[in-house]
Amino acid sequence: MNPTFLDAAWRKLILANYAVDPALLAPHLPHGTTLDLYKDTCYLSLVGFMFQDTRVKGWKIPFHINFEEVNLRFYVLREHEKTKRRGVVFLKEIVPRHALSLVARVVYSEPYVTMPMSHTWLNNGREWTVAYRWGKGLRNCLQVITDNTPTDIAAGSEEEFITEHYWGYTRINAYKTAEYEVTHPRWQVYDTKDYLIDVDFAGVYGAKFDFLKTEKPLSVFLAEGSAIQVKKGITI
Repeated sequence: MNPTFLDAAWRKLILANYAVDPALLAPHLPHGTTLDLYKDTCYLSLVGFMFQDTRVKGWKIPFHINFEEVNLRFYVLREHEKTKRRGVVFLKEIVPRHALSLVARVVYSEPYVTMPMSHTWLNNGREWTVAYRWGKGLRNCLQVITDNTPTDIAAGSEEEFITEHYWGYTRINAYKTAEYEVTHPRWQVYDTKDYLIDVDFAGVYGAKFDFLKTEKPLSVFLAEGSAIQVKKGITI
């Protein structure tokens, strides 16, 4: 079993989930993986959340313990010893400190970049307002308003498909892939009342993703999250 590289909590995850043409993501597939579909639909998710109580190999690094992340990701499968590992591939991961980006790129070959970021968590006793902002002037915004209390994720649901992927895959080149495991308990989710997605998709993610600025997501929900562990990665 691979040792743990990083311990943390991922909290208040906003997940905005789009249906996209599989051909859009095919060039980004890591070697040895295939697209993972839900009810014949190919999903692409914009995700914002907080890292809390972060420790690298058991050590807390000052000014790198609690911070925001926003990522754009899709879902894949890899055959392994007659089982299927369900994982995610990140197209870009945004964090607010350069050291975070550097470590993630060096250790996991992940496509991290650094941008100014902020977050808002507000609770008035009846509902949550959670928002993540990033980029120059904090102009990009992912926000959701939800009920006050989370509920269990239903078996077979879209929420289960989106959240129950426990492997990360990164395309190193045409023949090499980085693989690592993420462990966490099953999450709870909040019912969404309203949401706002105001993102310069072309500017942040490239021209091929510009269509998302006018695309309505299939769903937007807030997951409470939990403590997580990221295991040491390998190359396959």
